[in-house]
Amino acid sequence: MSAILLDQAIVHYEALGRGRPIVFLHGWVGSWRYWIASMQVASTSFRAYALDLFGYGDTAHDDSRYSLEQQAALVSRFLDEMGIGKIAIVGHGLGALVGFYFAVQQPGSVDRIMAVNSPLDFNSVNAKLRTSTAVELMDWLSSRTPEAATALADASNSDTRAITASMNNFQADSLFTQFRNTDVPCLLVYGQNDPSISVPPAENAASLSHNIHQINLEGSGHFPMIDEAARFNRLLIDFLALDSGLSPRELELKEEWKRRVR
Repeated sequence: MSAILLDQAIVHYEALGRGRPIVFLHGWVGSWRYWIASMQVASTSFRAYALDLFGYGDTAHDDSRYSLEQQAALVSRFLDEMGIGKIAIVGHGLGALVGFYFAVQQPGSVDRIMAVNSPLDFNSVNAKLRTSTAVELMDWLSSRTPEAATALADASNSDTRAITASMNNFQADSLFTQFRNTDVPCLLVYGQNDPSISVPPAENAASLSHNIHQINLEGSGHFPMIDEAARFNRLLIDFLALDSGLSPRELELKEEWKRRVR
């Protein structure tokens, strides 16, 4: 286990590979652990980092640090301390919102973002996600396969107050609107069968800016990186392989994704 002390708080992280840096940020249920397979795939060409956000896994549980602003500050402080420059972010749920917030604050530090099962507005969040404990959410959202049980082994360590704080911030802010103004390339990925986040309809996706693209995975729920690991990781590598600044809409030129893009 790797850890770093940031502002007198322990922050747990893991790292694999060499190359351009990618930061994986987990969601409201679980920890860095469910990114292991994706990190292993990415690490053949990139330096992959995965963090436990405040209130999750082995990072400090401190309710004064649970806002989206404080979680994004964790990412910023981590990058500074580790001497990491411009990054790609792969964020899931909460991690995607933290990635958006960080990009709004420091757009020059973000090369691209893959936002997985991320709500774009507060109304797209199921009330159960806003009010349940971490254990209840795991029971609701997990596919209950052996792979999911292993990947989500840290879910019971999550502080429910961290979920609540992030939801309160998200309700108060027009976060995605602010992020769109940064022009940072973004690929939105949704598990079509996720009960907790409403998938944006096709007409909404069609109106996104040229640097934002949406792909839905029909066989996935809330955890595409677990439910369809091979397909998700293939999409991840294709996205990371795009030239810097290139729109993720270029992904639709790949034959294997043509039937899955909007």
